[in-house]
Amino acid sequence: MGGIVRTEVAGIVLAAGAGRRFGMPKALVEHRGSLLVDRALAVLADGGCAPVAVVLGASADEVLDRAQLPGAVIVHNRLWPSGMGSSLRAGLDRLAETSCAAAVVLPVDMPGVTSAAVRRLRAHAGPDSLAAASYAGMRGHPVLLGARHWPGVRAAATGDAGARGYLREREVTLVGCDDVSEGFDVDQPGDLDEVTP
Repeated sequence: MGGIVRTEVAGIVLAAGAGRRFGMPKALVEHRGSLLVDRALAVLADGGCAPVAVVLGASADEVLDRAQLPGAVIVHNRLWPSGMGSSLRAGLDRLAETSCAAAVVLPVDMPGVTSAAVRRLRAHAGPDSLAAASYAGMRGHPVLLGARHWPGVRAAATGDAGARGYLREREVTLVGCDDVSEGFDVDQPGDLDEVTP
């Protein structure tokens, strides 16, 4: 008798940074009536990801006090000052306890990313998959990481690099999302004015 085929796709919101260039943690930035952390969670959940792990660090207590975060799996990254890599490791560590086949990773500071882009990535999901949204032919976010890659991604995620180095050395399926999503991050308040979705 064959084993159970795992098809669930989880999500990870990377929301632990202090947002020094922005002037505040980006998880707490309000845009069009909601916090960026709530928006990122909704984008992953509406795109079909479950569970969704939200990795918090800087001002975590305030984020938990102000954000809605319905259904989120909260992950506290006490190593957040070391960079985004530690948050990715923390999220993957939490999801390793599940039976998910893959995870879609979304930084909190990309409010132009839509659930339509997440759904396109999910169509490529499997334990061996590596895929990323692309914009003008360039790899961007969100990124899909098959579960068999999680140990390698975790080992490579240091500083602010996240999965970049791991993906650079492997074949990654690029999924065009220019027509449904915007792949830039917001580094300062004025960048929010450029978000159209």
